[in-house]
Amino acid sequence: MTHHDKIFAKPQQNIPDFSFNEQVASVFPDMISRSVPGYATIVDGIGNLCARVAQPGTRIYDLGCSLGAATLSMRRQLDDRGCTLVAVDNSEAMIKRAAEHLNAFVSPTPVELVCADIRDIDIDNASMVVLNFTMQFLPPQDRADLMAKIYRGLVPGGVVVVSEKLRFEGDRVHQLLDEMHLDFKRANGYSELEISQKRTALENVMKPDSKLQHYQRFSDAGFSEYSSWFQHLNFASLMAIK
Repeated sequence: MTHHDKIFAKPQQNIPDFSFNEQVASVFPDMISRSVPGYATIVDGIGNLCARVAQPGTRIYDLGCSLGAATLSMRRQLDDRGCTLVAVDNSEAMIKRAAEHLNAFVSPTPVELVCADIRDIDIDNASMVVLNFTMQFLPPQDRADLMAKIYRGLVPGGVVVVSEKLRFEGDRVHQLLDEMHLDFKRANGYSELEISQKRTALENVMKPDSKLQHYQRFSDAGFSEYSSWFQHLNFASLMAIK
């Protein structure tokens, strides 16, 4: 059962770092839809892209799958072409709820749900790898190695999708888009207290990159073709093709 997000509605003296625990898992669909502009469009787009690039007999990875929204979107779009979906998250609470969501949809495409750190997962025979608002929670020093591993594990023509909150090089642009994002959250019913306390909880665990940093990481890993395919305010989804 999904509940309304009220995690930060009451004043907290000591705000712990944000974590994807049972409390967050129980409100996650409400939280992300009210916090991330364009989230539903990105999830739908990932499914549509998967239908076009998934190669027969390959594996498709959703790294940091949370409740499995992107996995389910891809599974809905796949016909019986012998693919296997691999959905990975290090939160047991998320994996448990993801299993419930995925089991409710009948499909010939099997899903392997794995509770593990995505940095420890082998990527092999992959035609698509998705990191949907995942990379920003990894230590910055680990991101290049993960992207290089993804590149090695992709088959020729394989695609990686990276959706992220963006940091902007220009201070005025960054401030303007950040303020518009705050207005988005206010319009979705979050109070100033909730916005402030959640920002405090996230500041030590979520470190966004700029679009140029993402592009440089793609290039360093070996990708020669990459672009953004969606952006709404300071949230974007990027793709790179091997």
